[in-house]
Amino acid sequence: ALPIYLRVGLSDAQHPDISIIDNVLHFKAQGHGAKGENTYEFNLEFLEPVKPKLAYKLTERQITITVKKDDSVWWSRLTKQEKRPVFLAPDFDRWLEESDAEMELKAKEEERINKVRVESRLRKDPFANLKKGYLFMYNLVQFLGFSWIFVNMTVRLLIFGKDSFYDTFNTMADMMYFCQILAVLEIINPLLGFVKTGVLPAVIQVCGRNLILFVIFGRSEEH
Repeated sequence: ALPIYLRVGLSDAQHPDISIIDNVLHFKAQGHGAKGENTYEFNLEFLEPVKPKLAYKLTERQITITVKKDDSVWWSRLTKQEKRPVFLAPDFDRWLEESDAEMELKAKEEERINKVRVESRLRKDPFANLKKGYLFMYNLVQFLGFSWIFVNMTVRLLIFGKDSFYDTFNTMADMMYFCQILAVLEIINPLLGFVKTGVLPAVIQVCGRNLILFVIFGRSEEH
């Protein structure tokens, strides 16, 4: 059911006492209104049953009260008494005709059904945390491995200068081989659905790096 919104134009409201008892809204608060700084109170008996629990929000200029209906029915008026109280006026910013209300209710119901369908399709993976832990450890090991290679190459270059070019690969080869062999997991991960990247790009990248490292660099060191 669409809620009922009541807006009380009371500035700097203090000590609000708002409740619903026997389908009657009881309001009492202190603030600055039509009669200046004063205590304002009123009672409204609703046309149809409403839920006793309400919600309200205070701002500097007003108090907004939200009341929920018991049933999703259209009311011909707000209060049980036919004559509208003099202090009560429609809020045309939130005004809905019956056809508009029905359309809004229908739209909300369709949105709720679609949300349920989407949630049912997205089943929770019981191994999600395990997969995240595995991927974190894999990336951490690769980061530490390549960081070790980078730091050692930089230090050797600073200490030995150009002379470091001749034996740097031999010094770093074992760690490079380890990191690149471990990189084969980048092909296995998408195959098992651990990551959303494609398998073919991973195969091309890993095979290309391994070709350069093991075949070209590895064979050149043998000579």
